Amino acid sequence: MKKRGGINGVGRGDALVIVDLQNDFLPGGALAVGRGDAIIPVLNRYIALFTAGGRPVFATRDWHPRDHCSFVDYGGIWPPHCIASTEGAAFAPALALPTDATIISKATSSEEDVYSGFEGTELSERLRQAAVTRLFVGGLATDYCVLNTVRDGVKEGFDVVLLRDAIRAVNVRPGDGQKAESEMEALGAVPSDYGTVTAS
Repeated sequence: MKKRGGINGVGRGDALVIVDLQNDFLPGGALAVGRGDAIIPVLNRYIALFTAGGRPVFATRDWHPRDHCSFVDYGGIWPPHCIASTEGAAFAPALALPTDATIISKATSSEEDVYSGFEGTELSERLRQAAVTRLFVGGLATDYCVLNTVRDGVKEGFDVVLLRDAIRAVNVRPGDGQKAESEMEALGAVPSDYGTVTAS
């Protein structure tokens, strides 16, 4: 991966991708990620950095129907969560999404159980329309939707920077988060944090 304008300088061709920062994945939510709210102020700093430089911000969200196949009552493994147009599916109120952020809804049909922000969505197309070549990815959860979004981003030919200070894992099995980070790095994602991400 080419370095631009610093260790990981944000410049032309870069976009911030925030994965599933929704109420149901935060403490008190239906499928809470431990300390998931701790990454909100960190992501807000990234948002400010990208918007100041005129770089695009994308935000994915689960947008499930009430009978979604991932829910326990319909044969899945998760409690009902992020049901479309409910408070649980809303983005965290403290997340400072810009008004021009591109919102990508995923897993929107009852039979569609996906974790990646790319699968079954227009994310790849919208990124290419914006002339994006490199993704800075943070959000929830490290071992599910972040991992799968990074996997598909690499498959789609994008360079990827993994924002380690802006992710949290579910850790259904102990160590899942660390395994996911290791897999993403093995795929070519460059681990970084706010201290090494600069404006170009």
